[in-house]
Amino acid sequence: MSAGRPSGERDPAAAARAAGESTTAAARLPRRTLWVNGRLCRGEEAALSLFDRGARDGEGLFETLRVYGGQPFLWERHMERLVLSAAELGFPVPPSPSLLREAVAQVLDADGLADAVVRLTVTRGIPGGRPTRTGAWVEAEPLAARLWAGATAGAASAIVSKRPFEPGPLGRHKTTSRLAYHLAREEARATRVDEALLVTRDGHALEGAVSTLFVVVGGAVLTPPLARGILPGITRAVALRLCAELGIAAREADLTRADLLCAEEVFLTNSVQEVVPLATLDGRALPERSCGARLGEAYRGEVARAAG
Repeated sequence: MSAGRPSGERDPAAAARAAGESTTAAARLPRRTLWVNGRLCRGEEAALSLFDRGARDGEGLFETLRVYGGQPFLWERHMERLVLSAAELGFPVPPSPSLLREAVAQVLDADGLADAVVRLTVTRGIPGGRPTRTGAWVEAEPLAARLWAGATAGAASAIVSKRPFEPGPLGRHKTTSRLAYHLAREEARATRVDEALLVTRDGHALEGAVSTLFVVVGGAVLTPPLARGILPGITRAVALRLCAELGIAAREADLTRADLLCAEEVFLTNSVQEVVPLATLDGRALPERSCGARLGEAYRGEVARAAG
């Protein structure tokens, strides 16, 4: 303690340093607007109670969707998946789709976004209340920040993750407990590719860390069956429907690591990236991209028709 300073009085220099550190930490937070439990906020105000089961135990569900010209695409399908998962997993009733839709509009308007990626998250809330209410927040980012670099350049690439993966009983739900998926994504970033494919210990190929997997073998489009416990992708369903409309043979089938190595073509789908044909997989150039490109064009036609 400095001489002459009363006991308990804080050192002004230390206080200044603490204030500076606090300001610096706050400055690192994204400044985009979020809707959190009914109100718009930014920075440090965008916080969730540590008593919320989403923060304490990862008990949450989320949906990520793409916004075109201010309009969320396939909104009803995303809400249906969210509500069904919440019911099956015993969540309190989440905010209504109409309230969440209004929240999306508020967030987009606050940050002046038209083409964006929106994430909606609901948690199991703080226990003890009667009735328990879910926690909920909505956030949006500019689209360009979320597009894969390789896909944007027309040369998307992926690796097969070296970590054996098992989806478990929650794999078909879009839960916030995503460490295994994020570790695979870190593998992809470390090797400077766009995505990592997940394979079980016994060699069954399942999905991408953030995408659905399709391969073309013998002219037929194959995708792993939902019975393997993988996420029922919204864009996956659209791609399979488009295959039928375009006369492309497509079906669910168990795929192995060996199938990936001999595939004529591999393409991935998700709501943000749409349909992405891979140029390379594990460093091997894939001979074809035509089927994925055709489906991508048809998917963009769906988007255009939805926009009116």
